[in-house]
Amino acid sequence: MSHSITFGTDGWRAIIAEQFTFANVERVAYATGQYVKGHYYKGSARPPVLIGYDTRFLADKFAERAAQVLMEMGIAVRVASRDVPTPAIAWATQIEPTAGALHLTASHNPPQYCGIKYIPDYAGPATVEITNSIVSHLNDLPEHYEAKPASIETFDAKPAYFEAINKRIDWKKIQSSGLKVACDTIYSTSRGYLDTLLEDHQVPSKALHNWRDPLFGGGMPEPKPEYLRDLIKTITSEHFDLGLATDGDADRFGIIDDKGTYYLPNQILCLLARHLFKNHGLKGAIVRTVATTHLLDRLAQVYGLEAIETPVGFKYIGEIMRQKDVLIGGEESGGLSVKGHIPEKDGILAGLLVLEMMAYEKKPLAQIWQDLLNEAGMQFFAKRIDLHLTPVTQRGLIDQLKAKPFDKIGSFKVERVDRKDGLKFYIDSNTWTLVRASGTEPLVRLYFESTSEQTLDQMSAAFEKQAHDIIHSIDKQPARA
Repeated sequence: MSHSITFGTDGWRAIIAEQFTFANVERVAYATGQYVKGHYYKGSARPPVLIGYDTRFLADKFAERAAQVLMEMGIAVRVASRDVPTPAIAWATQIEPTAGALHLTASHNPPQYCGIKYIPDYAGPATVEITNSIVSHLNDLPEHYEAKPASIETFDAKPAYFEAINKRIDWKKIQSSGLKVACDTIYSTSRGYLDTLLEDHQVPSKALHNWRDPLFGGGMPEPKPEYLRDLIKTITSEHFDLGLATDGDADRFGIIDDKGTYYLPNQILCLLARHLFKNHGLKGAIVRTVATTHLLDRLAQVYGLEAIETPVGFKYIGEIMRQKDVLIGGEESGGLSVKGHIPEKDGILAGLLVLEMMAYEKKPLAQIWQDLLNEAGMQFFAKRIDLHLTPVTQRGLIDQLKAKPFDKIGSFKVERVDRKDGLKFYIDSNTWTLVRASGTEPLVRLYFESTSEQTLDQMSAAFEKQAHDIIHSIDKQPARA
């Protein structure tokens, strides 16, 4: 049975009523309970497991069922009094003794999905070892197990999280700047958090879609331009200086400038690394995933800081944040955290730091970005292409590239191939292509970066052609019995 539950880079996600059922939530909750008993319930210690959920259909009921399973196992639980952002429940795990948190969320996935993930008491994503331990218990649930209804204690994650954010953000600087902000909470968990923080500090602001809708307005709870049209229109027509958005569980961010231009997460990571170093005088390592811009490495070089590369997945960044002095850690998919904060993605904090940066710099975002490029002394251009394949061609392409990596991409000679995560083909230290298979769908993601736009276009076109040649050759092979 356990084959139907597969944990990806950040927990298990599946379609509600298809695989994401009450029965499977019970199995994951029981498996997590087994892990908690083995690691936290030693001697007389009985710390509670916190349980949270997002705004999706039935997420609160799945959370309640998970709580009943854990209580039946003799584990203390506390359930969030309302849907809660991932960074807020993560923060709550480490301010007092807990056995971590179970969070019912599918993050930025489409509305028909739900998900569940375990956040240990260090307030970051579970490591591979912890996830593997939980997965090993997925078949432990007794056959006729019945979780009995019980009175469940609740908790409010907001006050402690607000206190943490308020210590971190220079609200006086923001207030005196006169900056006007529009924020789109996309019907998600950040409503009552991001919009309320701006209101509490008298920042001139307007909130969009700050009510619960499990269908996310017919779109996706993902802060990308195609889902932020209302925000872009509001900014340009009503003359706001900045637009902030989050994804469904508020761990990813979306940033729009005063002209309605969307800023890539790669750009925001670089801007905030510069802000923390220049305006706050902070130091530490800059940590990024293999798919994230090397402009961060260039800034690290300019600032005399260490640059560290990890596999894809914030759990790897979080692990380094727990071991070393890290200034900023982030990934191109829109997650970041910073020095002194939890080792977990925080889209609310990211947006507020961009606002704070603009208050310090007294310039529009486009001008700050130009200043950064001038300091770096070079331009970076990036592109991502998703190849939608069949499971057979996905596996075949990756297998062939691993067995015989390209030594040339078009007319470009490959200097070296890095296998930290997928295959990363280096033309030089700042010109590269990364090939990664998606762990959740039959996709192969291609990432390209170069300091020249012409090189980027030539390299990406050549690589795509070479990849399609392999795919066509696989398609022509006779099917195996």
